[in-house]
Amino acid sequence: MYITCLDLEGVLVPEIWIAFAKACGIPELERTTRDEPDYDKLMAGRLRILKEHGLGLKEIQETIEKIEPLPGAKEFLDELRSLTQVIIISDTFEQFAKPLMRKLGWPTIFCNTLEAASDGEITGYKMRVEKSKYATVKALQSVGFETIASGDSYNDLGMILASKAGFLFKSTEQIKADYPQLPAFDTYAELLEAIKKAMEE
Repeated sequence: MYITCLDLEGVLVPEIWIAFAKACGIPELERTTRDEPDYDKLMAGRLRILKEHGLGLKEIQETIEKIEPLPGAKEFLDELRSLTQVIIISDTFEQFAKPLMRKLGWPTIFCNTLEAASDGEITGYKMRVEKSKYATVKALQSVGFETIASGDSYNDLGMILASKAGFLFKSTEQIKADYPQLPAFDTYAELLEAIKKAMEE
């Protein structure tokens, strides 16, 4: 039995931090896991910038409410879920994901949790498990599932490389060049077809 594991940001919805960076006019917040492989380093920088500018959970959530799924994302997800089980595995946070999951028709998501003070200042974060995407795929395999995985960033490579079939989607030229063995797609139709073929093999 197959489970398809998908990244969220950059694959189904726009990058939350880029949208927020544009909304508040802070270009430094535009860095994502496409640019920085070290997630702890990336988040430490984000929290420092938020504190410097007096921004917190409320402001980010207001931006997220305005974010819409990428064109065709919900239709792709609906069709994929009619063919196979799907789990979104994301390094985003529960406090960010809920409005996006509503717009995508409430798919299953495994993500992390922010720690916030009563005034909304984001004080830290708790990862669900170390190397969560890779660890989740290995756990699913340990209970009898074959996994297919797709994502766009450095932090998706663990789950992609560990799966029976793995695909880059809307990724960067650098990541595609570094991992030429991974099929890379830019449209949902191509990705859906590749997943279907993988399930038939």
